[in-house]
Amino acid sequence: MRIHIGTDHAGLEFSTQLQHHLASQGHEVVDHGPIEYDPLDDYPAFCIRAAQAVVRDQADGVETLGVVFGGSGNGEQIAANKVLGVRAALVWNIATAELARQHNDANVIAIGARQHTFDEAASFIDRFIETPFSGEERHARRIAQLAAYEQDGILLPDPRESETKPDVLDASDSFDPEAG
Repeated sequence: MRIHIGTDHAGLEFSTQLQHHLASQGHEVVDHGPIEYDPLDDYPAFCIRAAQAVVRDQADGVETLGVVFGGSGNGEQIAANKVLGVRAALVWNIATAELARQHNDANVIAIGARQHTFDEAASFIDRFIETPFSGEERHARRIAQLAAYEQDGILLPDPRESETKPDVLDASDSFDPEAG
């Protein structure tokens, strides 16, 4: 499998270790991160390039996933999710790595390189790579809704639109917990 990775200075050392780890498992690794340490570099371009490469490869039928990381993983996930077709999930343990693939068919994960040991993070990445999407109808339906919104801004109807009274309490409203 081809794995695209992107980071900034916060994950540069982690990136080098990760590339060796993934290559030793037979993966083709493509690095979109910095070449040298610069404490003032910025993660968005590195992570967006990795995410773009994942989408491009998947469109070409190449089996591929992405990993982006930095200090916390939060900004890196946000950056990757700006790319049309990316479903990036922040991962912080084995369960979130597995569920990102099983339920969300995530094609990119984000990890906080300063939040975990290398062995922990590598185990999350390994689980992410080895876990397939479940294909369950409810998960596929939800992913399709996200894709539809991403394409044309369409959402399912708001169930409150048919109500005559807004779903807001004011001072004259009373609340009776016994009434249900």
